[in-house]
Amino acid sequence: MARDHGFHPVRITRVVDETPDTRTFALDAHFPYLAGQFLTFKVCGTLRSYSMSSSPDTDEEVCVTVKRVPGGLVSGWMHERLRPGDTLEAALPGGSFCLREDAADRPLVAYAGGSGITPVYSLVKSALATTRRDVRLLTAHQNAGAAIFRPALDALAARHPGRLGLRHHFDDRDGLVTEEEIRALADEGADFYVCGPEPFMALVERTLAAHRVPPERILIERFTPAAPEATPQETPPAPQGPLAGTVTVGLRGQRRTVPQRPGETLLQSARRAGFTPPFSCESGDCATCMARLTGGEAKMRANNALDADEVAEGYVLTCQAEPTTPDVTVLYED
Repeated sequence: MARDHGFHPVRITRVVDETPDTRTFALDAHFPYLAGQFLTFKVCGTLRSYSMSSSPDTDEEVCVTVKRVPGGLVSGWMHERLRPGDTLEAALPGGSFCLREDAADRPLVAYAGGSGITPVYSLVKSALATTRRDVRLLTAHQNAGAAIFRPALDALAARHPGRLGLRHHFDDRDGLVTEEEIRALADEGADFYVCGPEPFMALVERTLAAHRVPPERILIERFTPAAPEATPQETPPAPQGPLAGTVTVGLRGQRRTVPQRPGETLLQSARRAGFTPPFSCESGDCATCMARLTGGEAKMRANNALDADEVAEGYVLTCQAEPTTPDVTVLYED
């Protein structure tokens, strides 16, 4: 049987204003998770994933921290509507942006831009609580008022002098983050964790690569969900023509067939067929988009959500799966 990838009710116990546009929601939820993982919520008929800012090693509550995005359907609704006592539907935790089991003696260096501090805060707390690792953290925000968890991080650094090196970067005071700042924290023997806006992450990744940090030592958390109003017609056209094959998609009692396109995932094919299939992270971490192959074969670019038994039964992450046979049939199960 497939693992539990369904949605379950979780009750909000507290709401904390972290900054004018960021709130932490404490949940009455009882499930195991790892520092750095996220929860996927079903809100307003839409799926969104938010990282947990709590640590299973230091915090009794499970907390997610949500920054309100201008025009954001889900983040706006959560900020405006949710109060203690309200209930949300959440899938079990997922994600691979976690501490490595074989890295207990390696330094941890983290770069967090804006709300990217959320999973990094969880990782830092667990690393300090369960290992002897030295931790160095650069946070980057537009200004001091936008600095999420700043008082808590300062207090954490005070409790761990010599182990937690912390630098707060504020654009209005310091200008944009520079390669020199990034290199100042770099340690060739460290594991590097990066989360934040795409330009920030690209700069960090490029700087670390130039510093000859091995790619396997750099862990990056990316969440780039499509805008709520996106439609299948907005999917960029493939640069090449269709292959001599088809993709048949079954969803909510309907079946539609489209020609295969080079490099297109099954999720993209389903959108091109006119469906609105379920998805969230689009990075192979959350299993929201999982479906079952009933004909043909497909290969996943990444899989951090399905176990070996599920893969053997034909389940794939459609955001990562590309057809490898001329004709493929994939069914989304209700």
